[in-house]
Amino acid sequence: MIGTFFNTGMILAGCIVGYFFKKGIKPAYHDILIQGLGLAACVIGINAVIQRMPQSKYPVLFIVSLAVGGLIGQALDIQGRFDRLVGRLAGGNLAEGLATAILLYCIGSLSILGPIEAALKHDYTFLFTNGMLDGITSIVLASTFGFGIALAAGVLFCWQGSIYVLALLLKGALSTVILNEITIVGGILILASGLGLLKIKQFSTLNLLPSLLIPPLVISVMQLIF
Repeated sequence: MIGTFFNTGMILAGCIVGYFFKKGIKPAYHDILIQGLGLAACVIGINAVIQRMPQSKYPVLFIVSLAVGGLIGQALDIQGRFDRLVGRLAGGNLAEGLATAILLYCIGSLSILGPIEAALKHDYTFLFTNGMLDGITSIVLASTFGFGIALAAGVLFCWQGSIYVLALLLKGALSTVILNEITIVGGILILASGLGLLKIKQFSTLNLLPSLLIPPLVISVMQLIF
């Protein structure tokens, strides 16, 4: 868990720095920062899909995952509940920034593979690298949306901690095939978040989060049957 503690600490440190920067940054600079972050999110998402898609053994699974996961998320109204909760805690556009932060911090390949490498091989390289990237990202997000972005650090800690514990318990059951399909879906969600930041198209990204659960379920069932 050393890498996860480091990753979480870098986010909190970045939020502190970004919060103090916010007081001295003009609106025009905020706009250009958020545009840069939106472009970065798009590139990260596209890169994840392009890298993993050629390795996919189930080329259409991501389509099924997004469709089924989106229906589940819409039925549960995850986005609406999240927006209302954040709206009660803070005003402004924190909900948009926090949703983006959670996706950027949690749904990258480093954030998924890092805890697994740490649990199975005691290799913290991925998590240390991810922590540095998240620290820089949190400076930009906090300077734009406020210190409330630090709430995403708690989500990241629970996310990576859960993956770490599951990796210890399941060990060989977490195949590269499952991780590959999850990363493809995650890349699409990050791309959607980036497009939202750029004001190109607003997606109910959080309603699509259940899509991440579909690949492991489908692949596990298929492996049992066949």
